[in-house]
Amino acid sequence: MSQENVDLTRAMADAFNRRDWAAFVALTDEKIDVESRLVAMEGAFHGHEGLRRWWDAFLGAFPDYTIEIDELRDLGDVTLGHLRGWGHGAGSATPLIDPIWQPLRWRDGKCVWWRNCATEEEALQAAGIG
Repeated sequence: MSQENVDLTRAMADAFNRRDWAAFVALTDEKIDVESRLVAMEGAFHGHEGLRRWWDAFLGAFPDYTIEIDELRDLGDVTLGHLRGWGHGAGSATPLIDPIWQPLRWRDGKCVWWRNCATEEEALQAAGIG
């Protein structure tokens, strides 16, 4: 089951990079909770409607943002990714290189939660592992 979660995490990143909303949302539970690193300002995003708001806002700000997976760990019902995001702000030539630690929680083949974190320690604590 956990190798399945690793494969699903890769599929989710691939769908994001292709901007394939239908494939992306199909990998998520209808009650998903998403916490960006700006959760204190934005609040969390809940459900597919919240996920769509996150998708539109994020890609509106960073239209060419792409994720590369540097490392992906199987932690049972959680996968932990060390990712590198890169792109440019809308209307900007200044490059953005964005290292991320991202725990994702999976249930029945669907992502039910993820959080973007600045450090591995923060990601493990957020997932209730560290």
